[in-house]
Amino acid sequence: MAERRRPMQAQDKLAFLLALVPYLMDRDRVTVAEAAEHFGVDEESMRDAVRLIAVSGIPGETNAYQPGDLFDISWDEFEDNDRIVLTHQVAIDDSPRFSAREAAALIAGLQYLTALPENADRDVIGSLMAKLARGASAAPSQVAVARSESDEALATIREAVIAGTQLEFDYLNSRGERERRRVDPLRVESADQDWYLRGWDHLRTAIRTFRLDRIDGLVATAEPITYRPGDLKLPETLFEGTPEDQLVTVEVSASAVPLIEDYIPDGAPRQERDGVIRTSVRVAHFHGLKRLVAGLAGVLTVLDPPEARQLVAEWARAGADRYR
Repeated sequence: MAERRRPMQAQDKLAFLLALVPYLMDRDRVTVAEAAEHFGVDEESMRDAVRLIAVSGIPGETNAYQPGDLFDISWDEFEDNDRIVLTHQVAIDDSPRFSAREAAALIAGLQYLTALPENADRDVIGSLMAKLARGASAAPSQVAVARSESDEALATIREAVIAGTQLEFDYLNSRGERERRRVDPLRVESADQDWYLRGWDHLRTAIRTFRLDRIDGLVATAEPITYRPGDLKLPETLFEGTPEDQLVTVEVSASAVPLIEDYIPDGAPRQERDGVIRTSVRVAHFHGLKRLVAGLAGVLTVLDPPEARQLVAEWARAGADRYR
């Protein structure tokens, strides 16, 4: 004797119907018996649920149900062959989706993130990229993020961080001096298009920041690190001043001040006039101003000292001459 099923309560019926709709949408056609077996209900309850779905939907702008606002099924298949076939879907298909261009941009960003040393679980990122591609309103354009010169260094640094071993490399500082350094790697950060390694420098016996494109001969040693990330407190700002830094007086648009905040010494005076701030920035060498000015062209002006102003002016003039 067949087991008599207990009638479903109201909340059970709601959960059943909410699960039934996506189940049917994922299948082109399914028999009543198959669907009933899947949800553990008798066939007549399944037929009642399908009939209810066929009169469900979302009213349009008129707030009155129109034919296109309701789910629909193939009634011939349902009544003659006891088979469920959805022929019209509403609401779910109208949910917002990323455009193909938006999905491609997000996928490119995720590809870039896979290069970061801290993103060890790349399978999760790959799965997310696949979901974005499937959920877009159209097929996203095929994108690939080109490898940079820093990618190999990033991989070596990541391995050293995981292994807890020291790094050795030749470093070219902003004054053009090259020295061999031994560092406990603590953190890798990016600013604009550049990557920086922050770690304990055994030569300087202090925390230092190194730009990856100035590193040569990078080697991961077998020597254990002296300090781990939790042992030392890294400064909040990426760039830390030293007694050898030189001060330069500049004028910068008030809206651009946050972009150079790390270069402004604590307590430096700031005079504002007509939306322009006059203040001081510290640089390791006047040649370092070229990069700063290039990134803020039109909004930052070097005022003093004369040597710094002249160097930047000559550099800008040489660049302009190449277009003539």
